[in-house]
Amino acid sequence: MQAKPALNNNPAAAPAMSVFERYLTVWVFLCIVVGIILGQLFSPVFQAIGQMEIAKVNLPVGLLIWVMVIPMLVKVDFSALGEVRKHVKGIGVTLFVNWLVKPFSMALLAWLFIRHWFAPLLPPDQIDSYIAGLILLAAAPCTAMVFVWSRLTGGDPLFTLSQVALNDSIMVIAFAPLVGLLLGISAIIVPWDTLLTSVVLYIVIPVILAQILRRSLLARGTAFFETTMAKIGPWSIAALLLTLVLLFAFQGEAILKQPLVIALLAVPILIQVFFNSALAYWLNRAVGEKHSVACPSALIGASNFFELAVAAAISLFGFNSGAALATVVGVLIEVPVMLLVVYIVNNSKGWYERGASVPGA
Repeated sequence: MQAKPALNNNPAAAPAMSVFERYLTVWVFLCIVVGIILGQLFSPVFQAIGQMEIAKVNLPVGLLIWVMVIPMLVKVDFSALGEVRKHVKGIGVTLFVNWLVKPFSMALLAWLFIRHWFAPLLPPDQIDSYIAGLILLAAAPCTAMVFVWSRLTGGDPLFTLSQVALNDSIMVIAFAPLVGLLLGISAIIVPWDTLLTSVVLYIVIPVILAQILRRSLLARGTAFFETTMAKIGPWSIAALLLTLVLLFAFQGEAILKQPLVIALLAVPILIQVFFNSALAYWLNRAVGEKHSVACPSALIGASNFFELAVAAAISLFGFNSGAALATVVGVLIEVPVMLLVVYIVNNSKGWYERGASVPGA
């Protein structure tokens, strides 16, 4: 998804949000409608697309995921890891919330809401799949959109960049084991070969290709880099929306039969967003970090790398799965919910800076 290139360290100089970013929820809703209609009218076509697989990897979706993910990863400067030492406390809060709280709290919420409280309202054969999708969503920390949320709150751009670079580095190693652990705890069979293949295809290879492309573009100058990123940035959102059309072409039958499913899946996601952002925000205040650090730290804990989650869900469980649907619900509510979190942290700045333990805020 489009975000300001990491090279621009002045958030005030960046535009607020692109039209695609601001109205992402609208585009996703339209993709739901279009996908369902096309799926009903041209079912054989989409079935043929669904069968275009090699080693359980759907080729059209695999290509779309790369177009989604690589432009975002090009913006990540892994040399920013050197900035981590300047805000050790803020980075510590980010890592604690993103890797020790967020995935486990989502697993708990999914167990409570999906397996127990909402179970009578959901199709029994998809319960495990819905839980798996929510776990995949929470196990992938936000990458590109956190730059948008950070600049809307006046967040420290170097801190934002360093925490994204660190999270992405950890994700290469930790995503598969963490997902495997939580799926196992939730009594869901883990297809380890497919999970590891997904990590290589949708994290490792894109990171390598993106960094090669980044170096090649920067070799021609910063202006050329930013101009090129402005051109290819919209490819990410276009690929995401086309993937959603394909997904809902397969999901249409289930959604038409039980439209309440989307609202029910949104409940644990919403609780998780507000809980994690509030926890990270409060912890940064407690340890004495500046407001400009607390904001991006809180926002990355609330947002998700949903492109990766969607890709992994489709690879692991298929287009027709509840897991794929659950990850898409995260996409559907991402922008309005995160804008609400942005509003809250912006309007609570006075309260934050009145904290006695905050030096120089």
